[in-house]
Amino acid sequence: MKETKLSLDTLAGMAVFARVVDSGGFSAAARALGLSKSAVSKQVSALEDRLGARLLNRTTRRMSLTDAGQAVIDRCRRVVAEAEAAEAEVGALQVEPRGVLKINAPMTFGTMHLAAVIPEFMALHPGVVVDLTLNDRMVDLVDEGFDVAVRIARLADSSLVARKIAEGRRILVASPAYLARQGEPQSLADLTRHDCLCYAYLASGDEWRFDGPDGEVSVKVSGRLLANNGEVLLAAARAGVGIAAMPTFICGPDLRDGRLVRVLPAYENRSPTVYAVWPHSRHLSLKVRAFVDFLARRFGPVPYWEP
Repeated sequence: MKETKLSLDTLAGMAVFARVVDSGGFSAAARALGLSKSAVSKQVSALEDRLGARLLNRTTRRMSLTDAGQAVIDRCRRVVAEAEAAEAEVGALQVEPRGVLKINAPMTFGTMHLAAVIPEFMALHPGVVVDLTLNDRMVDLVDEGFDVAVRIARLADSSLVARKIAEGRRILVASPAYLARQGEPQSLADLTRHDCLCYAYLASGDEWRFDGPDGEVSVKVSGRLLANNGEVLLAAARAGVGIAAMPTFICGPDLRDGRLVRVLPAYENRSPTVYAVWPHSRHLSLKVRAFVDFLARRFGPVPYWEP
């Protein structure tokens, strides 16, 4: 059997044909559609050629459906109805956020901060269904179908659109017990003689980089614990295992409560800035815009986790 391909011209012709029938003539249909009468007539003639059958009996006084026209008119009306329904549905999406919002975020930031605020976002926007995936892998938003992601890094140039949500800092911290036992480092070079808690996904590996009084400096560190999760390193720092270079969004509450103290306060790294990123699009969906605006209000400009 020969496969029939439906073209956009056919769909347009079906819509025009339905309008002609329901308007009672070509002139009335032309006025309703904002087209010339000849353009309407050409659309109907092209549809008849496509279908291989005359759809209308036309005289100077009246117009009537042929048997073929009678057979397809209801289907043509359904095409128009579906198009109008789709247009109305899309219009509604531009008034109130709705639909599934697929979000990707880093594991630790997601469990420590997003988990607490997403219920608030959902209460504000009851038409939105949240599908949240947490991992520390750099996902491809387009290939994996994510609408928006939270990323904490210095962003490389890409096809993604980014908005800063909150400033971030990575600072050196340790427990009072560790410092009492091992002594407090007086310089970055002293870190080479300490047990350091290392994050496996740090872009610079075992080289910790900081902005200091004399500009950017770095030091190679080592230790007995390497982990790919910030909460694991936080627990180890609390337990006195070693010194950690940790974002304030992880260690801020522990600094406030005295479970951790800051080490070498003249040095910090500002790369853990919090961004919302989404695929480049001329028309940003209302659900993504609402979520990004919500994060900016909730976390910025000075995030609550700053000690």
